[in-house]
Amino acid sequence: MKNPIETLGYKIITSASSDPNESLMPNLSRRGFIALSAVMGSSCSMISGKEDGAQAQAKPTPGAAAPQKTTPNSGYRTPRVQGPVPRNPSMNLPAGGPTSGITFSRVAVSQPYVAMTFDDGPHPSNTPRLLDMLRERNIKATFYVIGKNVDLYPNVLRRTVSEGHEIGNHTYNHPILSKLGDSAVREELTKCRDAVARAAGVQPRTMRPPYGALLQRQREWIHAELRYPTIMWSVDPLDWKRPGASVIASRIHAGTTPGAIILAHDLHAGTIDAMPATLDGLLRKGYKFVTVSQLLAMATAPASGPIAAGQ
Repeated sequence: MKNPIETLGYKIITSASSDPNESLMPNLSRRGFIALSAVMGSSCSMISGKEDGAQAQAKPTPGAAAPQKTTPNSGYRTPRVQGPVPRNPSMNLPAGGPTSGITFSRVAVSQPYVAMTFDDGPHPSNTPRLLDMLRERNIKATFYVIGKNVDLYPNVLRRTVSEGHEIGNHTYNHPILSKLGDSAVREELTKCRDAVARAAGVQPRTMRPPYGALLQRQREWIHAELRYPTIMWSVDPLDWKRPGASVIASRIHAGTTPGAIILAHDLHAGTIDAMPATLDGLLRKGYKFVTVSQLLAMATAPASGPIAAGQ
């Protein structure tokens, strides 16, 4: 017999591609939903990344963030944009190299560059759909992947890399790193790194802690030993709450400024539905998309300090 929490969690994850009028969300309290979301590993912005290591609201079960092995469903698909879509300019920028900064939530830049990031993939149907949208607009993004999902869907990761996107380390099992000892944190990061190398022959350049939960002491030794700067975010549309595509796009448009690092999740179909309007709106405002490493290389001021998740 299936665990009822797992069954409910799967229904919620897949509800974005079913009848929106049959949502299960109103039947859950906010506390209940947050706890369930943490069990599923469905969001990276629910737990504070503050240095004091505030207690997490719930601890995910190992591997719970891995999506089900499914084929693309026949549910809702984002309508194609009528007419030509705006395109990101080709800039021929270097990939970027090591940085002395330990933590970044945004980057001080002199021009309207931003980095679009996607957490918790690869997903077997959502990520390819997103890649189609990015390719059509000549946008390179940064994907913070979960190693277990890379092992499940290596072909999706290979396509992501082959189309010029950057890969970041988001651990192997999506745990709350601030609750783990150093050896366990090291294992999570190295297992993800090795999964990425096996699948696509590349190495992650940066890391993002699940839920934004990483102590300052941990950030420092990770940077010293593994050479990963910790990448947080300055724009969080709270897409894990499934507010709808138009709300996600509106929140990203409102929060984005030059040097922004924008958080989203390709785990959620509703987030992918929001991307055409999100990306086109930012392009029409004059923003230029680069990878996180490229954005870091443009820094005109010292790295920004730690930021609490969701701020």
